[in-house]
Amino acid sequence: MATRLTRKSIGAVCLGLSLVITAPSAVAVSDLLETPARDTQLATEYLLNDIAQAGERMVAVGERGHIIYSDDDGKTWIQAEVPVSVTLTALHFATPTHGWAVGHSGAVLHSSDGGETWSLQLDGIRAFELAIEAKEERVAELEAEIEQAPEEQVGDLEWALDDLLFTLENMRADLEIGPVNPFLAVWFENESHGFVVGAYGMIFRTTDGGESWRDWSGELANPTGFHLNAIDRVKGGGLVIAGEAGLIRVSTDNGETWEERESPYDGSFFGVMGTGDVNEILVFGLRGNILFSEDLGRSWDTVPTDSTATLNEGAVTPGGRIILVGNGGAVLESTDGGETFKSYFREDREGVMAVVPVVENRLILVGEQGVNAADAAGKNL
Repeated sequence: MATRLTRKSIGAVCLGLSLVITAPSAVAVSDLLETPARDTQLATEYLLNDIAQAGERMVAVGERGHIIYSDDDGKTWIQAEVPVSVTLTALHFATPTHGWAVGHSGAVLHSSDGGETWSLQLDGIRAFELAIEAKEERVAELEAEIEQAPEEQVGDLEWALDDLLFTLENMRADLEIGPVNPFLAVWFENESHGFVVGAYGMIFRTTDGGESWRDWSGELANPTGFHLNAIDRVKGGGLVIAGEAGLIRVSTDNGETWEERESPYDGSFFGVMGTGDVNEILVFGLRGNILFSEDLGRSWDTVPTDSTATLNEGAVTPGGRIILVGNGGAVLESTDGGETFKSYFREDREGVMAVVPVVENRLILVGEQGVNAADAAGKNL
């Protein structure tokens, strides 16, 4: 049964992927995937990793499988019914009723009632199986190519096949450990089409609302398996993925194919968003680094700031101000479309994971200490 909660404190933390990349035992993971989230009056005070709007409703996700929602602009919260107890890292609503949440152990959850109840659509075991099936298909394709290839191409193809077989062997071994790799971000275009991305280059696509999934890693150049930390669509239609080691990939065909974009920064990005103008992208992350592009990532400008706090997520207010939030209570504000930012730090110095603007000068922040309302500078209301 859902539990009604009162709003308590605010904060957040993002320690890179040290927060989410862990290796619990297979037994423990299976237990968490099969154990419903516990009803608690403290769900608004525990770590919350993301918040999103479902129409007029706000929904937030966090540790222990906690999902809470508010219909009164964050004044009171109700705990949702969730079938798992794993930490949840991100969520996205494609419509006011249909939303998806992702998290540890490869969990993908779906709600069709605006976040009140959730069902498990995918877990790490099935995700591993799908990835292995995709690699096996590619092995068969390479073997056929080698048989038909000119002699001068055979060596390179055999090298690629050996590398693929080595990867496949490692994946089969990892499957024995259990579903330990987390999904870190999710984006859905509508009730049917969407992507989930995560650790070690995981990316899966669905075209039927999550009833079935397909491993999409072969469509996105990432041979080292860097973590994929964020995905979002910008105005104009471009889809953007940002991740570890300066990874930026852009799709202009709704995710069918992905193009590599050269980044002037080779550290980790944890967030990506549009500015509200066509083809403009902001990516941001470790040590306060922010990049701005006006041309879908073909060129980048480094945005100067007076903060080195790691940045986690952002949002655009109804009036067009851009808000970024991060570690150490960082709240950054831009009033010129992302070209410059002014930095504020909350008094509690607790990290902030995500933000939703309620009105122009009222924000709902989630993070390390739960959820709270704040003004434009991040001060508690």
